Amino acid sequence: MQKLTILGAGPAGLTAAIYTARAGFEPLVIEGLQPGGQLTTTTVIENWPGYPDGIDGPKLMADMRSHAERFNVRFQGGQVTHIDFGKGPFTITLENERIETQCIIIATGASPRLLGLAAEKKLMGRGLSVCATCDGFFFRKKDILVVGGGDTALEEAIFLSGLAASVTVVHRRDELRAARAMQERARAIPNISFLWNSVIEDVQDISQNKVTGAVIRDVQSGQTRVHPCDGIFLALGHIPNTSFLDKQIELDPQGFISLKNGSGTNIPGVFAAGDVADPVYKQAITAAGMGCMAALDADRYLNMLV
Repeated sequence: MQKLTILGAGPAGLTAAIYTARAGFEPLVIEGLQPGGQLTTTTVIENWPGYPDGIDGPKLMADMRSHAERFNVRFQGGQVTHIDFGKGPFTITLENERIETQCIIIATGASPRLLGLAAEKKLMGRGLSVCATCDGFFFRKKDILVVGGGDTALEEAIFLSGLAASVTVVHRRDELRAARAMQERARAIPNISFLWNSVIEDVQDISQNKVTGAVIRDVQSGQTRVHPCDGIFLALGHIPNTSFLDKQIELDPQGFISLKNGSGTNIPGVFAAGDVADPVYKQAITAAGMGCMAALDADRYLNMLV
């Protein structure tokens, strides 16, 4: 019987683990398929406080894990396939094991929507990015593409326009889905332009280990051409990692966990933190802050059970 089990080992999960371990709850962290979360796929992080020269994403997550291990946080590999949220204690099912726990913090994160191209995995963090506020600094005075047509895409484009030489928004249709006010703001910025009725068929250049351009297809004519660029930002949204919850936890219309009274869910004793419950900010530092909140809420809940 576990007092507390944390699902996910990204900034939210590890922060929650550190706080709850120091409170004496001996948390178990189930790492899932991507220990360390999305930061393990990034290169230099320049906006994490305390590292004026930046820090590599994998190194930051390794340091956070070491910090948790210092307080004897236990880690277990494997992927959660089902959780019984009926009458407590809750039962967590992994591939070949069941774990009973009094309290759960869900910090399973969200996965960025990608184009499904082979080059994406190899060039992610090498000119290909899913976060303008994370990586925009590296593209000062560069020519970049932003893929998407919703609010997120235009928010990214507007932010990047203050850094890059040029920003080209690539959209598969001839009109945007973004709010009208957002569209008007983007269209008024001189270095933002649009490629309509266009999709990216491939990203170059794997052989150089960096982005040098994109193969773009016109969906109307079917013609393709190479569009040179220094970077590509995918702004296609995120998919919260909640499929294993089997609709037992209340979600918002976008699929993110709905929070109540801080980090609580619709089930007492189940809390959530980080990108799995954050449709707005999606930053490592806010995920860590939410991990702290969930830890404090879990602390109060467990103390009420005594």
